[in-house]
Amino acid sequence: MKSEDAKKRTNFHSRLDNSKTLADIFEVVKAVVWDNQRASRGGLMLGIANLGNHPQGFLGAFYPVGTNVIVMNKIPLERIKETLPELYKPYIFHVLLHEYLHTLGYLNEGGVRQMVIEITRNVFGEEHLATMIALDTNRFFKNLVYPDAAWQPDETRMELVGGFDRESASYIG
Repeated sequence: MKSEDAKKRTNFHSRLDNSKTLADIFEVVKAVVWDNQRASRGGLMLGIANLGNHPQGFLGAFYPVGTNVIVMNKIPLERIKETLPELYKPYIFHVLLHEYLHTLGYLNEGGVRQMVIEITRNVFGEEHLATMIALDTNRFFKNLVYPDAAWQPDETRMELVGGFDRESASYIG
């Protein structure tokens, strides 16, 4: 008989595996945070923008404090699809978890990084790719950036992802 923790891990693992969209993955993030922190927030939007690339570092996403928008860098997303697609969902989970915690008022970067490690380890276990990314992003870095290429976009155009925060959808009856 499976323990309650093992059942939750299996549930979250299969929900992430079966996710098809960024919004699906965000639903897993919200459920995981509720399960671990008993905290939630609605009304969020996701923007995807070209935030540039640098072989020694990049901005995966950011949350402008006081807004309802998380902005993800489309460059690492494209790079992962090209090089190691099995990292795609765990990477998105990792980034969205980190930024979602910021939207909940956790603003200390070091503290949020530690929370992401603890939550991800608790939810997926030590061997899951999301946990490995949380523990050591640099290990996966070659799959997240374009080597020998550094650029900043000429203009930052953000594309909003439709249907991102499903709990906040309004219905006309």
